[in-house]
Amino acid sequence: MTVQVAPSAANPLRATTVAIAVSFSLGASFGTSTAAAQTASAMRPPAVAQGQPQQPTPSGQTFEEEIIPQRYANNPNVDAFINDLVARYDFDPATLHTLFAGVNYSATAVKLVTPAPSPSIKNWRVYQSRFLDPVRINAGVRFWKQNQATLQRAYEEFGVPPEIIVGIIGVETIYGRYMGNFRVLDALTTLTFDYPNTPNRTDRMATFRKNLEDYLVWTRDTQIDPTSVLGSYTGAIGIPQFLPSSIVQYAVDYEGNKHIDLRSSQADAIGSVANYLKENGWENGRPVIWKIAQDPGSLGIAQAAADGQPEPHWPLSQLLRAGMLLDEPSLDMSTEGGTPVTIVDLPSPGLPTEYVLGLKNFYVLTRYNRSFFYALAVYQLGERVKAQMAAEDLNAGGSGAGGSGAVSAGSGGSGGAGVPSAASQ
Repeated sequence: MTVQVAPSAANPLRATTVAIAVSFSLGASFGTSTAAAQTASAMRPPAVAQGQPQQPTPSGQTFEEEIIPQRYANNPNVDAFINDLVARYDFDPATLHTLFAGVNYSATAVKLVTPAPSPSIKNWRVYQSRFLDPVRINAGVRFWKQNQATLQRAYEEFGVPPEIIVGIIGVETIYGRYMGNFRVLDALTTLTFDYPNTPNRTDRMATFRKNLEDYLVWTRDTQIDPTSVLGSYTGAIGIPQFLPSSIVQYAVDYEGNKHIDLRSSQADAIGSVANYLKENGWENGRPVIWKIAQDPGSLGIAQAAADGQPEPHWPLSQLLRAGMLLDEPSLDMSTEGGTPVTIVDLPSPGLPTEYVLGLKNFYVLTRYNRSFFYALAVYQLGERVKAQMAAEDLNAGGSGAGGSGAVSAGSGGSGGAGVPSAASQ
């Protein structure tokens, strides 16, 4: 840690303000950073899991986190927020004033949520390779084997197949390897009161304000020190990277020890992800995507209908009447004609844009993180892990991925591992 004494940009009269730069090593998972120890405390069942798509950071990248201490002491906006919490949740005002006096402004969090001056060119192939790498696939196989019974129980209870849960946790944190080392209280406070000047600033500040409110109520009620919890630069917590509002609404005690711990309990993480997806509309036994035939006519129709809307809204029959063909030999077109789909476009510079059809379950994955690329990477990672599990079982004389005949039912119809899919962010 290097400490530099400098005047505060926010308050030039306070020449004693200290800007502290702390070196962190970020993980490769989507919007997460290297984990540090969090105080273990009892939680009880407490909203999208991710508030917005976060930019991926290459594995091992280090940077200096810039913070300004005491930015929120005697801050009129914070004082009004405290008064609201006192009125609605019976907080002790002195305790909250003392707490916020010690909160740091995270200039780094602000930088990371600020859009680049020139929008980056979307590149599905690069994105896909980042998350469908051997490290994640091999780690996913180990995670699945270690938690096979829990994953199967979650499938039977919530209808979400193991490969989907494995895909989400793999993309988010590489199975708990990189859970974040930003103080959640600092990140949420900074983004509540000092979100950068973007077109969606008002909505984003309202989202973070709600998460800050839920975070303070949750930590108080579960007797967790609010300064002790670490997470991503947007305040997402634990193995599945839940924002506080999602913890309150969706997290479950799946380990059966009467408290929830998303940082240390793989069982709680598995159950909470499954519950989140079910509550957001996951359809048991239904596909995630359908493949589009690669003839020019079908691809031209896909290009014309790709409007970026994640919620399925094109009846399949309408696309078929227009001349689109699907690469789904086992699909009964006569019974699926009324199924709504969305066109998922996957641009890569210098290459033809790839397309797939996203169904309701694809849309549910975008509720976890609002990105086509993210949703398809989750799906494909899970399929790759499942395929490797099956190959290893076959080589060992076993009976298939996870040893469960029910595993593939939740996301069938997509053609297996390696199917190109997901749309832009």
